[in-house]
Amino acid sequence: MSNKEKHWEKSKNHMIVTLVIWFFFSTVIFMFGAEINSMSFLGYPLAYYMTAQGSLLAFVVLIFWFANKQEGIDDECGFGEEDE
Repeated sequence: MSNKEKHWEKSKNHMIVTLVIWFFFSTVIFMFGAEINSMSFLGYPLAYYMTAQGSLLAFVVLIFWFANKQEGIDDECGFGEEDE
């Protein structure tokens, strides 16, 4: 397997994992809002907290995780940016 194919395979798998996590925090949690409202976090119903704060925080963490992991894949396969 060439370096280019290895890079594409790893990048594709990384993107699939990222999209699954994104889908979970953007859709699945809110599908079960009524059930998770029985729990609370900081005095607010959990579904409200996840809508107002939790998902936004998850998306920000996901962006930084994705960029860091992709940079590692690029460096490993020889496609990273060189420091001058």
